[in-house]
Amino acid sequence: MASGFFAILDDIAALMDDVAVTSKIATQKTAGILGDDLAVNAEKATGFLASREIPVLWAITKGSFINKLIILPVVFLLNWLYEPAINYVLILGGLYLAFEGVEKIIEFLFHREKKGHEVVEEVKEEGQTPEEIEKTKVKSAITTDFILSIEIVIIALGTVLEEKHPFITQILVTSLVAFIATVGVYGIVALIVRMDDAGFKLIKKSNDKGFFGKLGHLLVKALPIVIKALGVIGTIALIMVAGGIFAHRIDYFHHILPSWSSSKTLTVLKEVILGLAGGLIAVALFTIGKKIYSLVRG
Repeated sequence: MASGFFAILDDIAALMDDVAVTSKIATQKTAGILGDDLAVNAEKATGFLASREIPVLWAITKGSFINKLIILPVVFLLNWLYEPAINYVLILGGLYLAFEGVEKIIEFLFHREKKGHEVVEEVKEEGQTPEEIEKTKVKSAITTDFILSIEIVIIALGTVLEEKHPFITQILVTSLVAFIATVGVYGIVALIVRMDDAGFKLIKKSNDKGFFGKLGHLLVKALPIVIKALGVIGTIALIMVAGGIFAHRIDYFHHILPSWSSSKTLTVLKEVILGLAGGLIAVALFTIGKKIYSLVRG
């Protein structure tokens, strides 16, 4: 009886070891999406009064947890009913990520930035109160998080499936990665959005003198730079993650330029090219579809 008890403990230890190792691999594979999730939500959680930044971020975080609670059982059920469906969903998700990345690049290269007074006028025309604007931004962030969460969950599950782990390990690893993604991303976002407040407090306490005064000014000035840098990194990550999905999930692309697989640099370049190509196609299809819809509706 004692030997049976210790055998169960040994099985549990082996299971936890598999979960830990596979979770590490899955987290590494979802790092690109986590980077974009971080960039998007850091941007959406800024621009409010200091007193509203944390409540806004908490609202987005709760929405993210709800997204995971919806997505996880649906993905497990879909994988159980028809396993190839996961691959198709992942490819469609890759197209969405590529679309987002390329659209951001097009926006940066070809669309003129709006001046401050134009933005104010636009908000006035919309007739939204500050509370409505806040709710709109929170809803937008949660919607984006939902799409990215699908990718995170499916990539994590795909990693476990590749390792051919049992069903219980699939559930534990995928759920753990989803939890780490939410806590990690929004924890870092909370630190980022409070950088300027921490800076102002240092300036005040040091009477704007000495090392802490300079550090305070540095934190205040660094916040917009950090947000912009995260935006750039997130855009690159979107394209690379999408290209990686196309390269590994579509057989035709997987076997293109096989000699490039021997070099990590060339592999990354291949994924970037595929991501950009997929994004351009997605943007073109979206633009055409939007115009057709406008004509039909008009």
